[in-house]
Amino acid sequence: MMRITLDTNIIISILIFKSKDLDKLFYHVVLDHYLVLSTYIIDELKMVVQRKFPDKRKALERFLEELPFELSYTPKNIDGSLFDIRDKKDYPILYSAIIEEVDLFITGDKDFSSVDIIKPEILTPREFLDKYC
Repeated sequence: MMRITLDTNIIISILIFKSKDLDKLFYHVVLDHYLVLSTYIIDELKMVVQRKFPDKRKALERFLEELPFELSYTPKNIDGSLFDIRDKKDYPILYSAIIEEVDLFITGDKDFSSVDIIKPEILTPREFLDKYC
């Protein structure tokens, strides 16, 4: 069993849009692995849903209440020298995964594809499905 973090964009897509592939990915992660979400991701989820999908706020709250996951805390003081990434707002997400020693980070954000780290392994949803499902 691996410890896996899903990026905010993946959770939003699972919650808002219908996709057999994302459903398969989500159930595989939740049933066969440990999902790890940081406080930064939770806060970002709430902010994005409030801004873009306000009618889905209650669905997000129910989703988070029923979702089995390990909560990790994103520190306020972050070491900015672990890796380089174009969008600095993405730094705390991957930083949290690194300090929590997560095995996999699944994202649809192309900015993460240029990050050079050993762990966690960074995969797109398609790469995860092809490799692990």
